This record gives sequence, structure tokens and C-alpha cells, in this order.
Amino acid sequence: MTLPVTMAHDIPGREVGEILGICRGSVVKARFFVRDIFASIRNLLGGEVNEYSELLEESRDEAYARMLKNAQEMGADAIISFRFSTSAIMEGSSEILAYGTAVKLK
Repeated sequence: MTLPVTMAHDIPGREVGEILGICRGSVVKARFFVRDIFASIRNLLGGEVNEYSELLEESRDEAYARMLKNAQEMGADAIISFRFSTSAIMEGSSEILAYGTAVKLK
């Protein structure tokens, strides 16, 4: 079952019946030295660093899926106020956090 997810504070045409709390999913990914070599070359030449773009896209997808699973476990019908956050954990690794408010709709 796919839950409606929105960055807005409500879902048009629907009414929030109950706020269940914060749902979240996170993933920490480390860089790989082979990717670093190719990324360094690309950085010197200019342009998009595809190696990191792909890593971040995979991480966002995984964090999003974990958030959806958490919301479903809470019994949510939807997620409102959805956001992504990124932070460096240590040199060479980052956390991607997907979070929002799990709600029951009327």
C-alpha cells in the first residue's frame, strides 16, 4: 500500500483525524575510495560528480522507503510535513534522514 506523502501541512480534500507522531527513516553511507578517485578527476575537469549523485540518490530512496515502513508500522494513512535532511557523520560518510508527521485521515 502506498501512503500519500506531502511536504504540505495537510492533504487537499482530506482531513487529519489523528496525529500519530514523527515517522522517520535514515541511512548512513560511506564513500568508496574507487569512487573518490573518479570523483576527484571529474571535480578537476568540472561538471556533475555522477559517482556522488548516484550514491546520494540511492541513499535518499532507501531513507524514504524506511520512513514509509515506519509510518505503516505506526498505522498511518498518510505522511504530512515531509522533509529530507543530510548531515556529515564523520569524514567520508553522510546520513540522509527522511522524516514527516504520520497521520490518520478521517
